[in-house]
Amino acid sequence: MHAAAESLGSPPTIDYALPDNWLCLPGRADACTSDQSTTVVAADGTATMETFSADAAAPIDCFYIYPTVSLEKTANSDMIAGPAEEMSAAQQFARFASVCRLYAPMYRQVTLNAHQTGGSTREALALAYGDVRAAWREYFASRNHGRGVILIAHSQGARHLARLLRDEFAADEARSRLIAAYVIGFTLPVEADGGYAGLPFCHAAGETGCVVNYESFRAESPPGPTAMFGRLHDAEPGVRPACTNPASLAGGEGELHAYLTEKTTVAWPAQPVEWARELAVKTPFVSLPGLLVARCVETADTAYLAITVKADPADPRTDIIRGDALDRSGRVMPDWGLHPIDMHLAMGNLLELARSQRDAWEKTHH
Repeated sequence: MHAAAESLGSPPTIDYALPDNWLCLPGRADACTSDQSTTVVAADGTATMETFSADAAAPIDCFYIYPTVSLEKTANSDMIAGPAEEMSAAQQFARFASVCRLYAPMYRQVTLNAHQTGGSTREALALAYGDVRAAWREYFASRNHGRGVILIAHSQGARHLARLLRDEFAADEARSRLIAAYVIGFTLPVEADGGYAGLPFCHAAGETGCVVNYESFRAESPPGPTAMFGRLHDAEPGVRPACTNPASLAGGEGELHAYLTEKTTVAWPAQPVEWARELAVKTPFVSLPGLLVARCVETADTAYLAITVKADPADPRTDIIRGDALDRSGRVMPDWGLHPIDMHLAMGNLLELARSQRDAWEKTHH
């Protein structure tokens, strides 16, 4: 059973005490125990294997809200974990098992079809957010047991996380357990106190109780006037969007520790990639040290993570990093930037930050 009893005329409520309503839970084989092995390709073309292991004794938790991936034809998805949800967890969240115990609820998200056909209504969004909030409340009340937690979300998931930070973290008890919130692929405003929802943006490794927020674009293709991300379309005058660079929290340019893959999302199918000349890659992920750098760029009305490929003719590795959002005809949609690989690009940097924040939180709480 996925749902509890429903009242007449309203959607059923979801009982998150039931394991079936979770995409990922600690201690079981699911999408978050997928193969994370990586081929690391150096600038001289040398390839080495990077293995992965989860930390079974992780002292903190991570709570993940996946992005818009459902291909169902209804406005809201069902509660059955399919390939789309599982792929998102495998690519965006499973690697955090080296730092924390993993929790990821299923939720009746607004589907891709609804976004594309105008069915992304207030009611559909409210249903999706209601599930996320219910899952968080059940986790916090029954599964957290006083542990620190990092919240991680992308795209639609980040939209719901942004609201959750306002609704659920004003109370001292919840805020005291918040190690960090990674709100990726959804534009947050920089509020009057310099943060968001009373939380500062992260500026240094080991800083806790803070927010990471960014949306990635190719440096040579910044967000334009109709961009989906990197700008605030309904903000008050003078309110600017946020940008946190996981590769250089204090500002300036930093090297991205990306974990890339041929399969970015179900919506944008896999394309074969020759990661380096005469190299056959058999692992699910590839890392290309030194190839990608990022810096936050701010203009009068935009803020975004600008991604640059450090192309070198002597480097046998590819200079073509796929990850642009594509329309149904396979054409690049520049207003979306590198949205499908927002998290892939900085995954290693986010993991390094998470480790430093975990250690800092543990020192002050134990």
